[in-house]
Amino acid sequence: MAQRLSRLFTHHPAAVGETYLGHLAFAAWFASRLFAAGAAALVHALLPFLFETTASRIVRELADRTHNRGR
Repeated sequence: MAQRLSRLFTHHPAAVGETYLGHLAFAAWFASRLFAAGAAALVHALLPFLFETTASRIVRELADRTHNRGR
């Protein structure tokens, strides 16, 4: 049972070449960038002269960082 539970936390991180803590750190960083992109897009929706390319730039950055990850 303990081994099965441990596998739930380690299988995916290992599949992308990370430890559990390394994956946690990357996922937390990724989430922070998504929140920043969302906030920039929301501000841009209300004030279109602000953050004109910020959200799309962040999304491209995230796509570049995750492309072919774990292959």
